[in-house]
Amino acid sequence: MQSAVSTDAPQTPKRKKANRLKDIAKLVLFLGIGVFFIYWFLLKLDPEQKKAIWQSFQEADYLWVAVAMVCCLLSHFVRALRWRLLFTPLGCKPGVNNIFGSVVVAYLANLAFPRAGEVLRCATLRTSEGILVEKSLGTVVTERLIDTLAFALIVVIGMLAMFGQAKDWLYNTLSEKYDNLPNMVMIVGVLVILAVLAYIFYRYVWYRLLHIKFFKKIDDMVRGMIDGVKSILHMGGRRTVLFVVYSIIIYLLYILGGLIIFQAFGETKGFGLGAAFVVYLFGTVGMTFSQGGIGVYPVLVQLALGIYGVSMQVGTACGWLLWGSQQAVVIAVGAAYLIYFSLKKKNQEKSGNA
Repeated sequence: MQSAVSTDAPQTPKRKKANRLKDIAKLVLFLGIGVFFIYWFLLKLDPEQKKAIWQSFQEADYLWVAVAMVCCLLSHFVRALRWRLLFTPLGCKPGVNNIFGSVVVAYLANLAFPRAGEVLRCATLRTSEGILVEKSLGTVVTERLIDTLAFALIVVIGMLAMFGQAKDWLYNTLSEKYDNLPNMVMIVGVLVILAVLAYIFYRYVWYRLLHIKFFKKIDDMVRGMIDGVKSILHMGGRRTVLFVVYSIIIYLLYILGGLIIFQAFGETKGFGLGAAFVVYLFGTVGMTFSQGGIGVYPVLVQLALGIYGVSMQVGTACGWLLWGSQQAVVIAVGAAYLIYFSLKKKNQEKSGNA
């Protein structure tokens, strides 16, 4: 696996300031989207609805919320174990405690600044394990590329085999706008034709466009994704299988978190994995639209549960508890590990000066 070693010259103060302003602008934008959705949602509610939502929070069984928090923590732990495998081709074997701490600290940092956690988790691993940031950053890039491909695959599977009422809801919603909807044979036929056209385009046209900077950038990105996926095979047969198993467990735990939260409310207690899968899809989309999913995530979860006939009050409470349980774990455990890494760095500096 190729490590992402930077060949760029050191940043000038002017460049650093520009990047800092860019990060602040991103933070304001993503937080602004989240705050807007909260304001927009509250604006639509009358006093009775607000009272009903608050009542739903009070009547929830918080024992199940605690279980959901454990499930969330476990998903982060499995993610750390999976990330650890990517260091094998580099000849490194970071400790489980340190690599797990780096993962939760990264999630904590991402609540403040978009993607800041990716650099911070490499920095904390440098402090705790002595692994160069350039090396660990290459593994982070690979992991993110694989997660992107995995989620795209999950979305495709979800759209083709959406469960029960969600499938009916999607069909009815589209039927209201379009008189004739294509059947599955037509959809598969169109996909095959598009795949053939894409192959012809790539085989005979694409390479002629690579002298244009925009297309060259896309080509490099795609090749990087392919190399990232191929790098998993370099870990060895057993570790490759383990990487895939860990990935499946991570996504199953994400879905299981929703299923557990369902048990906290009488109205959603009987829901199964199908509903939890749909909630996961909606919620993940919400995570991409605002900083940490604030505001957007609970609204989309409420919309997803609305497909199954759940009242707006319970759906909203469920969405906020599902989102809140995840963030509570990140804040509590991430802050603890941030202190741990800070003390470790301070001790190393004292030892170095001694």
